Amino acid sequence: MAFVLPEGLAPEVYPLAWLVGRWHGEGVVGYPGIEETAFTQEVVIDHDGGPYLSYTSTIRLVVAPDDAASLDDGAGTSDGPGPVWSTESGYWRVPPERPDGLGADQHPVELLVSDPSGHVAVYVGEVGKGRIDLVSDLIARTASGAEVTAGKRLYGLVQGELMWAHDIAAFGQPMQSYASARLARVDAGEG
Repeated sequence: MAFVLPEGLAPEVYPLAWLVGRWHGEGVVGYPGIEETAFTQEVVIDHDGGPYLSYTSTIRLVVAPDDAASLDDGAGTSDGPGPVWSTESGYWRVPPERPDGLGADQHPVELLVSDPSGHVAVYVGEVGKGRIDLVSDLIARTASGAEVTAGKRLYGLVQGELMWAHDIAAFGQPMQSYASARLARVDAGEG
């Protein structure tokens, strides 16, 4: 099936057009001090015709039915969504300046993202051939925000699915795996 550019998409973000849509799937989060736990994720990447894409993500933990009894509202069983682990929102952009060293089939990309736990981050990198590689350029936090000092993100379109991995350096630990997921595109009529 041929890919069709979303209607009204600004030409500046054509290299990111494959991201546009609603995605849902499963992944895992774990880090020193954070027990490895499965999650579900909902991602929406959209546009309003401007030279950027909007981005929202909600990750909910998957709680075993035995553990659900300990939750006040009973959420988190296989019958419903679990407690929210994280949310973030932001914007994807393709800057007009092309840095030296990019291949002919690559474009520069920026991701600006914030979360309600007191973080804002700017990631920079490149996009090309259904793959995005990003590294943190700036991470700022409020006084109560967790001590995250650096991050890397990888996104890829593999056989029609969105796969991603997020590595962080935090809490005095070196850069290492934090979370990853495999997401399927969800048609507007399915949700």
